[in-house]
Formats: sequence, structure tokens, C-alpha cells
Amino acid sequence: PVLETEDAWLAAQGPVSIVKLALEQKRIHYPLVEHQFVLCTILYAIMRLSLKGVKPLSLFDSKGKNAFFKDLTSIQLLPSGDMDPNVLSLRQQFLLKVVSAAVQTRCSSQKDREVSEEDYFPFEKGKNWPTLAVDLAQYLQICEDLVRRHYVCELYSYGMDHLGEE
Repeated sequence: PVLETEDAWLAAQGPVSIVKLALEQKRIHYPLVEHQFVLCTILYAIMRLSLKGVKPLSLFDSKGKNAFFKDLTSIQLLPSGDMDPNVLSLRQQFLLKVVSAAVQTRCSSQKDREVSEEDYFPFEKGKNWPTLAVDLAQYLQICEDLVRRHYVCELYSYGMDHLGEE
């Protein structure tokens, strides 16, 4: 990009402009950043919903695991459309665990009306974990309808029929 500067700034001396430094940086490989984002989201869900027995790196194939440890400016081979059925099965189980834990947390927080979930986690106001699981399903190549159906079944099993009907 062409940056136009005023004449008064041309004679200025000092350290290099932050704009010039930013323009000199290498371009990042966006799919690799997106891949890192998926891992961060998975780790956050595991932490926040206290999911036990989940090994986050097992949700990725060898190409996906290798891509985590590369520079974000490098162009890496990311997982292709064909995935190992075992990895897909682990991903599906993980997403269903996220939905189940989210519904269980919601149900238990509604029973404790004195202290709301927002009081425990004020920075998560409006966070909808089942919707996040559906969004993750797209990235993890899992059918979104499967996750939605499981969410509805969980709502019915916890007696939240009015939400299940919606």
C-alpha cells in the first residue's frame, strides 16, 4: 500500500514508524491461524466445561498436529477432506461431550437460582456452548445436524422441554 505523509513528518527523526514495521512483516497463512483457533477453542471448552479424559491433540491427524508447531507465516499442509474414521469418531464424541456438559451446567445453574452462572463467569455472558459446538463441527468435518439433535435430546432428558421444542 502507498502511504502518504505530510511534508512536516518527512524531516522527523527517531525510531521507525510502527506502520512501516507492520508493512515489513511477513504475511500470515490464514488457514494456519484458523487451525490454531480451533485448537484454542477446543482447549477452552475442555477447561471451562471441566471435560475429563479428552486428549485435544487426538482430535487431529498427523498433518494437523505438525501444523501446530510451525511459524504462522509458513505455508503448511493442513488436513485434507479425507479424514481417518477414528479421528472423526473422536471428534464427534468430543462435540457431544461439550453439548452434554453445557446442558448439564445450564440445568444445574437454573436449580441454583440464588447464584447465577453469570456471577461465576461474568466474562462469558451470552456464551452459547451448544452453538459453539455446532460451529466447531464445521471445522472438524462433523455433521452439524448430529450435534443439534444431540442438543435437543439432552434438553429433553434434563426436563427442559420448552427449550427442546424451540
